[in-house]
Amino acid sequence: MRRSLVLFVTLFLSIAVFAQHTRVPVSGTWAFKLDPLDKGIPEKWYSQKLQGRITLPGTLDDAGIGKPVQTDTLKLNKQVMMHLSRKHEYTGAVWYQRTIAIPHNMQAARMMLERVIWNTDCWIDGRAVGTQESLIAPQFFDLGTLKAGVHQITLRVDNRKQHDISVNDFAHAYTDGTQIIWNGVIGNMEIVDRLPLSIEKVQVFPSLKNSSVEANINFVPGRADKKYYVRARILKGLQVVEDTRNIVITGDSLWHTKFIIKVKDARGWDEFNPRLYQLKIDVTNKSGEVIDSRTEQFGFRDLSSEKGQFRINGRQMFLRGTLECNIFPLEGHPPMNAAGWYKVFNTAKQYGLNHIRFHSWCPPEAAFKVADSLGFYLHVELPLWSLTVGKDPGTLSYLKEEAVRIIQNYGNHPSFCFWSMGNELEGDFNWLQDLVRQLKAQDSRRLYTTTTFSFQKGHGKYPEPTDDYFITQYTDEGWVRGQGIFNTNVPDFKTDYSNAIKNIPVPLVIHEVGQYSVYPDLSEISKYKGVLEPMNFNAIRNDLRNKGMLNLAGPYLKASGNLAANLYKEEIERALKTSGVGGFQLLDLHDFPGQGTALVGLLNAFWDSKGIITPEEFRRFCGPVVPLLRFGKATYTNNEVFSASVEMANFSDKTITDQLIWSINDKEKKVLFSGKLDKKAIPVGNGQQIGKFSVNLESITKAMQLEVTLRVVNSSTISNHWSIWVYPSTIAEAPKNVIFTTSADSALSWLKKGANVVLNPDTAAIKGVSGRFAPVFWSPVHFPDQPGSMGLLVNPAHPALADFPTANYSDWQWWDLVTNSKTMITDMLPVQPLPIVRVIDNFFKNRNMADILEFKVGIGKLIICSMDIHHNLTERPVARQLRHSLLRYAGGKDFAPISSLSSSDLQIFIK
Repeated sequence: MRRSLVLFVTLFLSIAVFAQHTRVPVSGTWAFKLDPLDKGIPEKWYSQKLQGRITLPGTLDDAGIGKPVQTDTLKLNKQVMMHLSRKHEYTGAVWYQRTIAIPHNMQAARMMLERVIWNTDCWIDGRAVGTQESLIAPQFFDLGTLKAGVHQITLRVDNRKQHDISVNDFAHAYTDGTQIIWNGVIGNMEIVDRLPLSIEKVQVFPSLKNSSVEANINFVPGRADKKYYVRARILKGLQVVEDTRNIVITGDSLWHTKFIIKVKDARGWDEFNPRLYQLKIDVTNKSGEVIDSRTEQFGFRDLSSEKGQFRINGRQMFLRGTLECNIFPLEGHPPMNAAGWYKVFNTAKQYGLNHIRFHSWCPPEAAFKVADSLGFYLHVELPLWSLTVGKDPGTLSYLKEEAVRIIQNYGNHPSFCFWSMGNELEGDFNWLQDLVRQLKAQDSRRLYTTTTFSFQKGHGKYPEPTDDYFITQYTDEGWVRGQGIFNTNVPDFKTDYSNAIKNIPVPLVIHEVGQYSVYPDLSEISKYKGVLEPMNFNAIRNDLRNKGMLNLAGPYLKASGNLAANLYKEEIERALKTSGVGGFQLLDLHDFPGQGTALVGLLNAFWDSKGIITPEEFRRFCGPVVPLLRFGKATYTNNEVFSASVEMANFSDKTITDQLIWSINDKEKKVLFSGKLDKKAIPVGNGQQIGKFSVNLESITKAMQLEVTLRVVNSSTISNHWSIWVYPSTIAEAPKNVIFTTSADSALSWLKKGANVVLNPDTAAIKGVSGRFAPVFWSPVHFPDQPGSMGLLVNPAHPALADFPTANYSDWQWWDLVTNSKTMITDMLPVQPLPIVRVIDNFFKNRNMADILEFKVGIGKLIICSMDIHHNLTERPVARQLRHSLLRYAGGKDFAPISSLSSSDLQIFIK
């Protein structure tokens, strides 16, 4: 009796578990010989021990084999800064050989090698048995009949490029930029006997809506004149949920059979409840003898794209994602075990994420297993990052084969939710769309997109016809990420991306959000104990040491990191405020050590904290439920009213009925204002206004930084907060013993008379670097033609800032000042001063830079400020307040500069 089964894509596409089949591991010690000139294998070389031994699974890099890499780290240069450095490298053919003992005769032996770069030829006892070239799936070799006894396996692994799949070898399936172009085998290695009517593969199609599982089973054909029986059982844990008993298969069904099992009370798989089931299939003969068994783990997960929204099991979902670009600095390749992947996914989950995009590669089986168990939504890509798609027919054939292998090997995993054909593709979009159509016809269990964004004209701003979802950084209506906004638009906290995404018919996922460079954490150097050396970090450390700046590395890290965290917060909240946005993909929660050392993460390349922001704090604005506030600006005067509207992004698994409390506190956590909003039922989704509140700021009589907080009454974890700054609307007159001037000549004249002077030249008159609020985009090495600063390092305890409340980094109140500034470079001074406000230069230049300095000049005393604090002050309260604070300091008894400046040295700063 046939019953229906909709088996969902699941925890791990297990390699077949054969009931009575001989399974022989071939891992262990192998002989090897490098063959860089392709001379071939000499006879009897194994017994001659011509080169040595190596352990497989493993790589030449693990064994320290290959050309030692010598990299100059005494000074910064582009070569050393491009990426982490291999200790040894080898590109070319390598021969591997070993003997194995087969305990029993094998009728149809098959060998599996899990994860090889790139091309593998195989011989058994000197007989050629085939070539494989997959980068993303196990490679299989049919060895034929093997008698019990000793046999010799020979492999030729060639890690040279076989197909042109990417620009400059950037695609992360084949690159030295993140993982390395290693040679060897890194995963499971074994031989299994495939008897007649062995289970070849099982594809499981679960449906939560229909409470059913469809199983498609392919067999190694048996004898057509015999009857066989298939028993399929659905298990949850150790409990049998459904049992088909015996299904008779004969004739054509000996090749392939399909059946459906109805499942009572099927429960869904998602990020909140990653429930997993098993489909256990037994094949028996007439005598009841088990010929083969297979267990596939799966989950019931109905995924759809409806009315511009993602839905999982009928409920709206939102992707909070980051990228994984094959970044594993110890091994130089992805983990092949659960422990390595558990750190990745569990860390991402701690920071509130539910989604990871695998940029231009597909992870191994172990990654899917862990993601299944934790409820992570994975986006997988073909190994493709090309600007010439369609140019080479051989590459196209290879990509189609890889796509089929992805379905066959990983298609049952519930975590495998999204599939793109590659990163930022250009070329033949007709071919790409045809490929998507073919894949959809084969496998309907996930959503597809043609490319993860594109810069090609006519593409990238609107979904392709075949797209189930759309990934972009902008549309025809504007940007959907801060890169195009934060340096040009005055900061506000009410804007979302609604205008930019209107008329987009499918869910829009924001592409590679962030890319805000953080100064290197030099304490990270000691973590590199594997196959890669952090020569880039060493070069930066040496440069700082030579310039007497090494003590600044730690403060630079914290200050630039805090700025980046603020920008990531605003990026994420804008996405959460926008109805119609389906999610975001950060670049990145952790560092990308390639492409010019792109340290864009709040975590390092090991997924360890840099001490910038805790997981708990990050989850306040990046989690399933986030309170949101819309308000007009960051800075106010005390004759204004602070007004805000309150929302909640609720992407949990249920409606929340609760009450929100708002409060405004001072720096000492004293509550200055507070209130409650009406209790409401907040369904799953976003864009739902809960209430409004406003506060008259007239009681704030001195400059203050305030914290606005929202929290849910009955939750200790659902809360969020924002900083605002309030300044007096009227400023006391400047001290009469201080001269404020915009002229260097005037300043020098007064200084000669022993005056206290605040010099604020027009930015056009200052020699230096134009101010820019956001830090370096991606990498100053990869993108050298950009303003190179990484934020401010402020001395908040300096008395010059006594009336200008600030942290030690450039928070939002600095935006107007930084944007209207010209940074001074102090390297040419005979002695380096201690800036009041230092500008962090990018790590590829490491210049001493500042915006506010103080000096003794002869008998006079000078403050020079390269931020504009004299134009349009009635409209620029922050500039007015900074000017007031500097003047008050310059007129007081605490004004006692330590560093000296000659009259001629002043020309270093002024044109």
